Amino acid sequence: MSDPSTPANAAQQKIDTSVPHSARIWNYWLGGKDNYPVDEQAGDAYTAVFPGIVTIARSSRAFLRRNITHLVAEAGIRQFLDIGTGLPTADNTHEVAQRIAPEARIVYVDNDPMVLSHARALLYSTPEGATSYIDSDVLDPDTVLAAAAETLDFDKPIALILSNILGHIPDYDQARSVAARLVDALPSGSYLSINDGSRGIDPEFDRAQDAYNASGAAPYILRTVDQITAFFDGLELVEPGVVPVTRWRPEAGADQPDIIGEHGGLARKP
Repeated sequence: MSDPSTPANAAQQKIDTSVPHSARIWNYWLGGKDNYPVDEQAGDAYTAVFPGIVTIARSSRAFLRRNITHLVAEAGIRQFLDIGTGLPTADNTHEVAQRIAPEARIVYVDNDPMVLSHARALLYSTPEGATSYIDSDVLDPDTVLAAAAETLDFDKPIALILSNILGHIPDYDQARSVAARLVDALPSGSYLSINDGSRGIDPEFDRAQDAYNASGAAPYILRTVDQITAFFDGLELVEPGVVPVTRWRPEAGADQPDIIGEHGGLARKP
C-alpha cells in the first residue's frame, strides 16, 4: 500500500475531480490524457462556443517551442526558469532545450496539485544538464527565485518563461509588478518570453472567455496587445516584436492563421 503522506499522494488527495480545472482543460485541448470527464465536458462546452481555442492552445505550444529553439541555438542560453508549467505534454521546455544543448538546466514552477502529482514524470534530464521542479506560486516571486537559485546560476543569463500565466493574475498592475520583480533578479543578457490570450482581436474569443470567467471557474484575463507589450518595458524586443503567436518566426511552410487571440514576444535584458 502506498504511503498517503508522500508528496505525490498528498497532492493527489487535494485534486478535486468534481469541478473543471484550467490546466486540465488546456491539457485536453492539447490532446493530452491528464484530465477528467468534467474537464472534457467544460472543454467541449467552450469549443462549442469558440472552436478556435484549440488552435490557440496548440499555436501557443508551438510558439514556445520556437522561442526555446531560438534561445538555445541562436542566443546561447543554457538556463531556463519556466513559471506556470502546467501539465506536461509534448515538447516541454527541457525536452526542446536539451535536444539542442544537453547541458541545459531547467527549473519548472507551478503550485497546482495535479501538476505536482506528475512532477516525477517531468523531472528527468540528460546526464549533462539538470531539471528541477518547484512547488510555488508566481505571486511569491522571492520564494521562487530563492528556490530556483539552487539549480540555476544567477550570475549567468537565464530565460524566464511566462507562458499563459500572467492572465491568471486578475489585477494588471500586480501582474506587471510580479513580472518586473522576476526580471529584475536576472543578470544582463537574460531573456523574457511571454505569451498570453489577447483581448480585442477575436470577438468570439472575448465572449467565450468572459462567459468562462463568469461561470465561477478561476478566471483567466485576456489583455490588450498594448498591455501584453508593456510587460517588456525596459527590455530589447527580439524581432518581430509582440505579434500573434503564429507570426513569431513561423516555420517555413507552416499553414497557420495570421489573426489569433494569442500574442507573444521575446526580449533581452540589456
